[in-house]
Amino acid sequence: MSADLPHPIPRIILNLVAFQIGWLACVLGGAHQQPWLGVVVVALVVAYHLKQCVAPGRELRLLLIMGVMGAVWDGMLVRFGFLDYPSGLFVAWLAPVWIIAMWVGFATTLNVSLAWLKGRWGLAVVLGGLAGPLAYYAGYRLGGVYFPDLFVAMVVLAGGWSFLMPVSLWFAQRFDGTMRAAAMPSDSQSLRGSHTGV
Repeated sequence: MSADLPHPIPRIILNLVAFQIGWLACVLGGAHQQPWLGVVVVALVVAYHLKQCVAPGRELRLLLIMGVMGAVWDGMLVRFGFLDYPSGLFVAWLAPVWIIAMWVGFATTLNVSLAWLKGRWGLAVVLGGLAGPLAYYAGYRLGGVYFPDLFVAMVVLAGGWSFLMPVSLWFAQRFDGTMRAAAMPSDSQSLRGSHTGV
């Protein structure tokens, strides 16, 4: 196992596949007026993820933080008219339940399949600015989200996710329940990694 991969390759692959299954269930459920489908699937993914953690309580705090962050961020996107969701929006100023579930599912990757990005803040900014809008565009193609103005939405999403990705990784670094405390990098190690990680 290399220094850049703190978990075994099979676990990383399984973590990524589980997230993709949850993501697809959320999008398809939202697109077909079955918003709770994704919530159920992500709940199973989360249960399995927490079972693998050495400190599930700490990891659960990360998942809850990310759920709140996603609820507010996507809720703002809807409120300001950058996008719209076909189902699952029960409170006007919060994201749909399946989008919140998707954010929680995304959080399960931060300390496993995306753990290599922690400390590489410049790379996280770039990857967030590219991958974030692409994920929303994929959801758009599957009918899970609508954009009144596609170009404007992509610009806003790129800007938002260039900030949200490193912030998510920052939280993950502080609430890492997948590794024992002795194995987690210190803040000084993380800052040194930021100089060499891009």
